Amino acid sequence: MEQNTSSLQQQPPERDEDRSAYLATLGFPLLVLAGGAVGYFAPGVVEPISGWTTWLLGVVMFGMGLTLRPVDFALVAKRPLPVLIGVVAQFVIMPATAVLVTYLLNLPPELAAGVILVGCAPGGTSSNVVTYLARGDVALSVTMTSVSTLLAPIMTPLLTLWLAGQHMPVSAAAMAGSIMKMVLIPVAAGLIVRLLLPKVVARILPALPWISVIAISMIVAIVVFGSREKIVQAGLIVLAAVAIHNILGYLLGYLTGKLTGQPESASRTMSIEVGMQNSGLAATLASTYLSPLAALPGAVFSVWHNLSGAVVALLARSADERAARRASMSA
Repeated sequence: MEQNTSSLQQQPPERDEDRSAYLATLGFPLLVLAGGAVGYFAPGVVEPISGWTTWLLGVVMFGMGLTLRPVDFALVAKRPLPVLIGVVAQFVIMPATAVLVTYLLNLPPELAAGVILVGCAPGGTSSNVVTYLARGDVALSVTMTSVSTLLAPIMTPLLTLWLAGQHMPVSAAAMAGSIMKMVLIPVAAGLIVRLLLPKVVARILPALPWISVIAISMIVAIVVFGSREKIVQAGLIVLAAVAIHNILGYLLGYLTGKLTGQPESASRTMSIEVGMQNSGLAATLASTYLSPLAALPGAVFSVWHNLSGAVVALLARSADERAARRASMSA
């Protein structure tokens, strides 16, 4: 699920909204899995669209831009420290843990490069929904996602070249140009359209998450189509790498918040923002500049991080309920 939920900032955590968000968080991975199944079992259906990944990601990022408002960037001026800490953690923890995972699992070069590229991607926008469900700081989440996305044309190619260049040839300049076209231009266009046509955008906002997930599902189908001959032998090791990478991101992101003196809500947000990646971007870049097999970690991450994010949200809410019970018993 690649969507932005800045509108949640002003919404109370009511039960109906929680139920809707849970449905999205758990339902979207099923649709993405369906896309992967089509790519594997019905290659003839996917082959005609096998060159669409760049345009599909552009649709996703345009949708993200439509959900943004200038106020979403105001937090950088109002509370620069948690934003700075979170974004630095994003581009330090996930690339570093990706390298660690590839070393521990002794991944072959193509898969290693793919895992590292996922680690070098900006934050995933579905993290905003998970932060809301986990009762984190949604305003901080939206700002961190937006800032890391704006930095992606610089940080993602440079980090990928540095860390993955030993596994496969990486063209950082070409990758940076693609990120500008696939990410920054569509996001900026969406933001401008929302400023010019706010009433029109307000009417279509409820449909944007579903449009986004259809595009992500199609990207996953294309990635699986390209690497289907090697999925059987690589599937389990890729799943292990993705799971370890993602869980380490959650844990180290949370510790970063705590060690830098951030409140619980901000620490939860940093955990989720660091752990969840824009895996659609990673899969698209890998299929374009590395190889079809290198795109597989991004495709698997697209499914896994939404499922694990739902679990993180449940654990966070359970911790709040236990704390509330202890407080009522001691009162």
